[in-house]
Amino acid sequence: MPVSIFGVFVGLAVSIILIIRKFNPVSSMFLGTIVGSLVGGASLHENLTLIIIPGVSSVIGIIIRIIAGGVLAGVLIESGAAESIAKGIVDKLGEKNALLALALSSMILLAAGIFLPVSVVILAPIALSVAERAEVSKYSAILAMSGGAKAGNIISPNPNTISAAEAFGLPLSEVMLGGLLPAITALAATVFLANLIKKRGFKLSSAALKRKSAGMMNLPAHIRANVNGAGDVHDVLPPFSKAIIAPLAAVFLLMLRPFGSVFGITFLANLNLDAFIVLPLGAVAGAIVMGKAGSMLEFINKGITRMAPVVLMLLGAGALTGLISNSVLPEFIITVMERFGIGISLLAPVSGAIMGAATGSAATGVIIAGSSFAETLLSHGVPALSAAVMIHAGAALLDVVPHGNYFLAGVDSMKVSMLQRMKVMPFEAMVGGIMTLTAVLLYI
Repeated sequence: MPVSIFGVFVGLAVSIILIIRKFNPVSSMFLGTIVGSLVGGASLHENLTLIIIPGVSSVIGIIIRIIAGGVLAGVLIESGAAESIAKGIVDKLGEKNALLALALSSMILLAAGIFLPVSVVILAPIALSVAERAEVSKYSAILAMSGGAKAGNIISPNPNTISAAEAFGLPLSEVMLGGLLPAITALAATVFLANLIKKRGFKLSSAALKRKSAGMMNLPAHIRANVNGAGDVHDVLPPFSKAIIAPLAAVFLLMLRPFGSVFGITFLANLNLDAFIVLPLGAVAGAIVMGKAGSMLEFINKGITRMAPVVLMLLGAGALTGLISNSVLPEFIITVMERFGIGISLLAPVSGAIMGAATGSAATGVIIAGSSFAETLLSHGVPALSAAVMIHAGAALLDVVPHGNYFLAGVDSMKVSMLQRMKVMPFEAMVGGIMTLTAVLLYI
């Protein structure tokens, strides 16, 4: 029997409350699914066979591509390439454009395949140093990083984009390209708002930071070990020109098919290179160019290990997806929208925003919204690419919330209190809102 709307709300509420109270997020989502389905009228047997198992099965395709993404992330992080890319951008643009540099660095790291919580850990010491030198507040530095991350995340080969593509049966490259203009508007909004508030809020005292140690605090241990007392972290990082090769190679391969379609090159247009193949190929190319081929096995092992929490999170999201998909909620939402004369295509950004905010994760929000509402959107004539991009953008609208991993990582890495970090949230919501509005205007 279909789960009642009340059961779905109870399940989501249980999951959110447990996550906020620092309960394991994966267990929270599974417990929320179980409680919600039982309250909603499902039996214990239906709970497992009709909700949890099919829901978890629906994310397997996403998970294997994320494991492949772990290979690329491992090379970028463990080789120091991610740090080199960020430092290169900041150094090139200079202190006068400090906030643009931070936003652009964050955007490029995410677009290169670095995951949200990892990106803030990599960028935090750079952001602290930039905030001190340019005399801008942490308030604006956090916004620059977060807004740039939203912009990069919508055009990246990350779990959220993979999930959006998988839900609607689209090539990953199409969804990445579809988010390009919303990403650009989000970057512009980020820079504008960050500069608007750069003298507001909490500033960094010079005594709170030692630049050299800040620059090294999040580097892999094998890189830190090569920096002696008289050396500099720049001396052991790969040069920017080599560090950027891995993400460029991956993006180049992903874009071959759309390039062939645009220019009528049949061979390329029919070339179906999946992210499962492309992301590791980009990683290998980058490792060879940086002279790190001998460390490739170590990079792969550490990169895939980093994906374990993400994979577990997606399994929990899959369970919640099963709950919503087997409920009357999708039909109820459609009925309400039709009654108030709201176009059904708006279901895409609205569902993405609700699920992203509820779970504190854009990736989880996309999985739940995409898997739960894809069939409904497509059956009502909404084009697959339009629905995918709008759900994707909507999920990033309110994903930075206190119970989310990115929020908590920022509190620790930027050395601010929860209350201080929450003061940035309205501006982050503005950036997400502009990005979502752009997607809606483009694809509705």
